Amino acid sequence: MSAVTRVANRSSISSLLARWRSLSSAVPPSGTNDNNNKSHAPPHFRLNPLPSPPPPNEKKRQVQWVFLGCPGVGKGTYASRLSNLLGVPHIATGDLVREELASSGPFSSELSEIVNRGQLVSDELIISLLSKKLAAGEANGETGFILDGFPRTIKQAEILEGVTDLDLVINLKLQEDILLEKCLGRRICNQCGGNFNIASINIKAEDGSPGIIMAPLLPPANCLSKLITRSDDTEAVVRERLRIYNEMTRPVEEFYRSRGKLLVFDLPGGIPESWPKLLHALNLDDYEDKQSAAA
Repeated sequence: MSAVTRVANRSSISSLLARWRSLSSAVPPSGTNDNNNKSHAPPHFRLNPLPSPPPPNEKKRQVQWVFLGCPGVGKGTYASRLSNLLGVPHIATGDLVREELASSGPFSSELSEIVNRGQLVSDELIISLLSKKLAAGEANGETGFILDGFPRTIKQAEILEGVTDLDLVINLKLQEDILLEKCLGRRICNQCGGNFNIASINIKAEDGSPGIIMAPLLPPANCLSKLITRSDDTEAVVRERLRIYNEMTRPVEEFYRSRGKLLVFDLPGGIPESWPKLLHALNLDDYEDKQSAAA
């Protein structure tokens, strides 16, 4: 796995948390940016196939990746698959929010109002939930992560850059009308917690744009009568979330593009079409086969 393993060369997760808390009040407001101090690296990212050798007695850390993309694009699906493949924790801030809502914790009432309006959760709330998750991971000996849903603002990206050296930022792309259809088709089994999607997408190729086919992800028979829709998956809320994403998070894409860490991946279809091509883009073509052979 030499193509994706890197050596710990900045701070441990413990110091990450300490610096995170101190920097969260010191970074400039969201949207402020010193463009004169940015490097202008080319937009295409290529993984370094030859990592530096670890210093004596220093443990290699796991990958530290981030997934970006509009709501409903599939960040959680592909981040989870890579998490299982690479043995790296998958931390989805959306799941952290839902866990807090379900726990009736100190932020649950405030979070409930924000989520139901389709608005973004504040930096302070997200950082508090994420810090708690990272601290728990450190206690279990974890040295890396695949973040899904963070950072969403320039301020969050600056905080994260100040405390860790990300290896890669993967930006998943899909046209907006498909995103809307996917979000409205999402279903959850209220018994097993499984995530499914009843949307059947078949966009024909036209005007030089390729066609896209995404088969529904249907539940097993025992879950059919137990499917529910997320309260925030209404057309009005989804459109508002997409609007906010375009306004607040697209600048984050440029933030990482200018640093040469952004990999833009246009989803060519559903999981069967997209997964092998994503592995190829990440230089992991043979990794899944090697893992299966070693099992």
